[in-house]
Amino acid sequence: MTLLTALPAALHELPAALSALPQAPAASQIPSPGQHTWYLGIFPVRAYALAILAGIVIAVWMTARRWKARGGNPDDVLEIAFWAVPFGIVGGRIYHVLSSPERYFGENFSGGGDPVKALYVWEGGLGIWGAVALGAVGAWIGCRRQGVRLSSFADAVAPGLLVAQAVGRLGNWFNQELYGRPTELPWGLHIDAEYLVPNPATGVAYPEGTLFHPTFLYELLWNLLMAGVLLFLDRRFRLGHGRVFWAYVLLYTLGRVWIEMLRIDDAEQVLGLRLNVWTSILLGLAALVVSIVLARKFPTREESVRLRPEDDEPPAGPRAEPEPDPGVEGTGEAEAEPEEGKTAAQEESDADASVRT
Repeated sequence: MTLLTALPAALHELPAALSALPQAPAASQIPSPGQHTWYLGIFPVRAYALAILAGIVIAVWMTARRWKARGGNPDDVLEIAFWAVPFGIVGGRIYHVLSSPERYFGENFSGGGDPVKALYVWEGGLGIWGAVALGAVGAWIGCRRQGVRLSSFADAVAPGLLVAQAVGRLGNWFNQELYGRPTELPWGLHIDAEYLVPNPATGVAYPEGTLFHPTFLYELLWNLLMAGVLLFLDRRFRLGHGRVFWAYVLLYTLGRVWIEMLRIDDAEQVLGLRLNVWTSILLGLAALVVSIVLARKFPTREESVRLRPEDDEPPAGPRAEPEPDPGVEGTGEAEAEPEEGKTAAQEESDADASVRT
């Protein structure tokens, strides 16, 4: 219990420490896009959706290249993505709704919210951990259908996941959401008045012109940097058996903890910390333990990405045995007796002929 009570207090001091960095005049700032939706006739085109789709395309492309380098068929990636992507979107939405339920179900699930809005994915809100968890179920289905190892596919997709998450954060920028605490740093993010959230301490909306930590940018840069780290580690040490994927979980959670502590949007609180902070801490510790176990058990990469390498070639049919002569009984040695008997008779006949002569 000492750790559980001390950890929230220590983490709460982190944003204050970041805010205590040397400040500079807010002459420069990051502007927010003035529009997040465009229309092609009656059809809306939303920046959030475009960012998610662009991230998926990049991740699939990167995974196909890495999968081929590991000896897999690049076509497998599209087949597996057919299952993993829809599962991931559904899982990400479920996690977001459950981790921020007030808007959809009211405070303490009192029914004062609007449950129908839980279906409005285009308005933003996809929790990464739900996306990874349920997306892994879809990937498992796809891998089983293709006859390949889930662990091998997870290693191939891990760097692409980080890049996809980085691109997806651009959708938060366009939606002017999930920003951090106020700051006077030169890279402070400007938020339009209609998107300003209440100050958690006072319940009053921040005054117009306040600049905020661009947490979307922090996570974007962190994810791209960690994707590069994963690529380096995999190339240098030839990681396999899921080790790249668990390194992804560990590295991502390291950044997500401090970035999450800066955010001021509504979220479920557990023991004084946001639910996503606890999730990142627990998953990071689990990833560290699993990584150590896998490193000891599988120091080298698997030889094949397929589940059953010996089944890659069609098995040879049963060896055909010659059918026995129905007129002959016994073993092969017995089958040779008539031939020997015939030879003896022939010799006897030749001998008789010789005598008569």
